[in-house]
Amino acid sequence: MARVRQALAAEIVALDARPFRAELNEPFEIAGGATAVHEGAFVRLRLRDGTTGYGEASPLPAFNGETAAGALAAAHRAGKRWLGQDASAWRARLEELEEALPQGAGAARAALGMALLDAWTKRARIPLRILFGGAETEVFSDVTVTLGSPEAAAAAARRIRALGVRTMKIKVGRDIQEDAARVAAACAAHPAARFTLDANQGYGPRESLALLRALKAANLRPSLFEQPAAADDWDGLAAVARRGGVPVAADESLRGRADALGLARRKAASVLVVKFMKMGILEAWDVALIARAQGLGLMISGMIETSLAMSCAAHFAAGLGGFRFIDLDTPLWLKKDPARGVRLGRGGVYDLSRVRAGIGSEPTPWPSR
Repeated sequence: MARVRQALAAEIVALDARPFRAELNEPFEIAGGATAVHEGAFVRLRLRDGTTGYGEASPLPAFNGETAAGALAAAHRAGKRWLGQDASAWRARLEELEEALPQGAGAARAALGMALLDAWTKRARIPLRILFGGAETEVFSDVTVTLGSPEAAAAAARRIRALGVRTMKIKVGRDIQEDAARVAAACAAHPAARFTLDANQGYGPRESLALLRALKAANLRPSLFEQPAAADDWDGLAAVARRGGVPVAADESLRGRADALGLARRKAASVLVVKFMKMGILEAWDVALIARAQGLGLMISGMIETSLAMSCAAHFAAGLGGFRFIDLDTPLWLKKDPARGVRLGRGGVYDLSRVRAGIGSEPTPWPSR
């Protein structure tokens, strides 16, 4: 009877979602496009005992074409299947979610998965990082320098230095000379920082290698080069890694488990970029385990997301441990973060040691009907 009562208390009895809109401090520009306003959706899930969990869908159309409206509709549609189900069987619920939402609906998967795990770990009275393994209590993020002029890059680097952050992620992929000048300006403004590059498919291997040669001539060497070729050009990724002399990370090339195995077998990349908004939490978890089994490094990253989704990703990276690259800075780009709780702190730290249950972040008050 006690087991039956526990299952009833963990029954999912309500699930709703609402859109949100957040203006950015300045346009966020990558090789695929720029945006000055971010649109997404929050999900709220309630258990029979009153425990409430929250999740976030934050797609980036310039990255993979998924939209906030599409994610909101998909979350509404798929979430209905969970009503009356036991949240304690969270793995089964996440597997059902993947069946209901195929690849391409990663943001909706992420939002529902977050809400489910937030509610379950709150009810279990454990922080979310413990569910993932509890390896660490904090992670340290980089901060991004977007596409723009060398002067803008230098100003961004000075702000990053003032925050005490020691790693810069510099966007490239538009023009080799401009990109080289931007990288040089950022590194001159924050010479103590290590830096990574992210081309977001803006370059093919020829252009990426040319950029690396230009940087080498200036005595500048990135610690990682993300997506220096088109998503389907795995041979191009391998060529940049082999001939460029820097580790290469697969981001747009990595959509899920099958890609993780394929990239490892082809030796196309040495680091896999995990993003909840690409694939949802369960597939991201499996990708991380595949990377470890295949001897590959890991990066945790995101689209443009509030502190709710970024905190959830921090729990994931801290819980599993072993992530060499942390890229969870996007709340800094929001004029007003529509979530509250765990924040990116000085030095780029996500300190999760004070979270007693769940994610430790949630949307600002849910509007009453």
